[in-house]
Amino acid sequence: MGLIFDAVAGEVPLVQRVWSARCDAATGFASAAKGSSMIAFARSGDRLTVHLRGPETGATQLTCPEGSEFFGVELRLGAYLPLFPPSGLADLNDALLPTLPGGRILLDGRDWEMPNEQNVDVFVSRLVRAGLLTFDPLVDVIRHGERPRAMSERTAQIRFRRAVGISRRKLVSIERARHAARLLAAGASLADVVTVGGYYDQPQLARAMRWATGHTPGELRSGIPFVAF
Repeated sequence: MGLIFDAVAGEVPLVQRVWSARCDAATGFASAAKGSSMIAFARSGDRLTVHLRGPETGATQLTCPEGSEFFGVELRLGAYLPLFPPSGLADLNDALLPTLPGGRILLDGRDWEMPNEQNVDVFVSRLVRAGLLTFDPLVDVIRHGERPRAMSERTAQIRFRRAVGISRRKLVSIERARHAARLLAAGASLADVVTVGGYYDQPQLARAMRWATGHTPGELRSGIPFVAF
């Protein structure tokens, strides 16, 4: 009982993974920090809402109402809708897309068929073909500390933030913390995670886990659930 979460790898370009979740009982949980953006669909009773969500720079305590269902796509890093810049969607500042009678979505002055969990990646492909969802290929380059020779560091950082919504430095911190959290959840010792994660000591690791997951290293090692979507 509680929150039931599932995710599979995306099968179309720009989709990192397709995920779904439902709550059999009212459940509180911590949503972990993340660097990617997503398109999410939430169903509560007969009401279905469509959310565009940006990165999250820290863990957030949320409540999942009983009987609610969710599904969506986590976009590949660097994929975004120019009409809704990721920086404006960060930290749960979601954009809600209008829905029309008959369950259709209004976006860019056009109505779109409402997808379901099985074909939501097709919906993403249609947005790409319409030019509403784009991808900056330089994000991967800048992410690893490189840039084209003709591009200044300032220009690279501006371009990265435009496509991702947060700075490269913040993204690196989030990804490092998420990796450490997965190691702890798998049972790795605190000393090993400090070394592998590049933290100075266990107190620094503990601070990182609290802001990134909402839990202590000990709680993560004990198997307490945290949601990384």
